[in-house]
Amino acid sequence: MVKNSFISVISQDEKDENRGSVEFQIVSFTNRIRRLTSHLQLHKKDYLSQRGLRKILGKRQRLLSYLSKKNRICYKELINRLDIRESKTR
Repeated sequence: MVKNSFISVISQDEKDENRGSVEFQIVSFTNRIRRLTSHLQLHKKDYLSQRGLRKILGKRQRLLSYLSKKNRICYKELINRLDIRESKTR
């Protein structure tokens, strides 16, 4: 499954303890974003899913900016592992 491959980024012992951690939430949001993106490629007029995708993107962006302020090294590692672009600084 796709979900297991992204969750396996965080080690098994950390996964059980840190489900509320910022890193785990970013990984799960990335998983949901990729699933919704593939869904929207088939169903282009599914506007409710488009709205949900935009909300999840915003949540992930806020978590990524929080992580970049708190722990820049962990942020860089997570961005590289998930293969997502670095956010633009304001």
